[in-house]
Amino acid sequence: MRRSTAESPVPPAKQRHFIPWIDRSWMPGIYATFLTLALLSIDADELRRDATVRAVEKVLPSIVNIQTEILVERRDFYNDLLWDFFGPYYRKRPSRSAYSLGSGVIIDDAGYVLTNAHVVRRADRIEVILHDGRKYEAQAFAGDDDSDVALLKIISKEGERFPAVQFAKSDDLFLGETVIALGNPFGLGSSISKGVLSSKNRRPEIDGTPLDIADWLQTDAAINPGNSGGPLINLYGDMIGLNVAVYKDAQGIGFAIPMKRVTEALGEIFMPEFLSGLWFGARIDAGHQPLKVEAVQEGAPAAQAGLRADDLILSINEYPASNIIDYFTELTRSEGAKPVEISILRDGKPVILKAKLEPEASHYNSELIRKRTGITLQALTNELRSYFGLRGVHGFIVSNVDPNSPGSRARIKESFFITGIEGRPLRTITDAAKLIDSIPSGKTITLQALIQRNLGTLVSRRTIEIPITLD
Repeated sequence: MRRSTAESPVPPAKQRHFIPWIDRSWMPGIYATFLTLALLSIDADELRRDATVRAVEKVLPSIVNIQTEILVERRDFYNDLLWDFFGPYYRKRPSRSAYSLGSGVIIDDAGYVLTNAHVVRRADRIEVILHDGRKYEAQAFAGDDDSDVALLKIISKEGERFPAVQFAKSDDLFLGETVIALGNPFGLGSSISKGVLSSKNRRPEIDGTPLDIADWLQTDAAINPGNSGGPLINLYGDMIGLNVAVYKDAQGIGFAIPMKRVTEALGEIFMPEFLSGLWFGARIDAGHQPLKVEAVQEGAPAAQAGLRADDLILSINEYPASNIIDYFTELTRSEGAKPVEISILRDGKPVILKAKLEPEASHYNSELIRKRTGITLQALTNELRSYFGLRGVHGFIVSNVDPNSPGSRARIKESFFITGIEGRPLRTITDAAKLIDSIPSGKTITLQALIQRNLGTLVSRRTIEIPITLD
């Protein structure tokens, strides 16, 4: 006999399931279980490799430890007596070594290392240790005490290359963003600390003034002794600053030189005028990609070639100018013997220019000083120092003063000794001419002059300030 539907042990609704003993309401739990099992199959290390770890892994190979050695003479009465009497013939003057530690970061694959000037100041020997333990001698390439930025060059085999950090754009900063400080605190090896960007530099730029706390980036990432010269990076692994100091009167406040100031210093260092004595007359923004021309000096070889502010430099002699070091290397490769071909981008269009660099002394010389001041200066040689009894004095002697000139109106006389201009000690005529040429006509500058009443006597010297209004 046929059973009725009501007598069936399984409800009609349940009979429509393909698997009658599993309820659809359980399915989300099954999906979650499968998802969990899938996640567990992923490499656990990848779950831990967050943005901070990836940034550190990217930059760490470019970090170096810097050890400097300074020879300090041991002084005693008998040693000084021997030295005074026998001078260079006495070679056994005892000395001892003082060591200091710091950090640096490779900024070019040819082995240029960026650090703080105070890390390598007065160093007689510099050694850098790479992250992988390799050790190299290095030489101080250039430095700027005002910005506290110095550049070293690793002494390596020809063609040897090194991992380099990437620069962030100078204005690519967010208050509160995560930042990472890398370096070599206490000489213990590479170290990483993490924090946030607490403050950008607090004051507008003032040309010609040394950096101080008001110019620096502030972070709560720990910056300990030995971190000086290491990079401050963002989560992309791009360098946003150069670690410089920790504020001793506060807790958890560290400082870094912003990239804008770092690239400005590099732009000054890699001017042909600074390193090679060649006159080109263009200031380059080293932090811009492609490199951008900031200013061109009137009448300079760069101006004669047609270079203008805001031009973008693509290549020099068909060699890509990917950074300020490549630009400088190609620009000065022939040492001014041959014209250089400069490929630029102007208003979105490619332009080819040709420039011929000149020796600085052909323009910045005593004749330029005479035209602006009426004063003829002569370098103070060792013979002149000996004749006038001016041991240890550096500068120039006034050999002539034109009548009715700014110099004569300022009552400058022949045989005055000019030891400085605007408070700056100047060692060469070229330096003096460059400084005087930078002052507009009608403006007043101050010369530091040493006057000696009696030849060879020390007691009659006096240094005076002489204001002079330039033609």
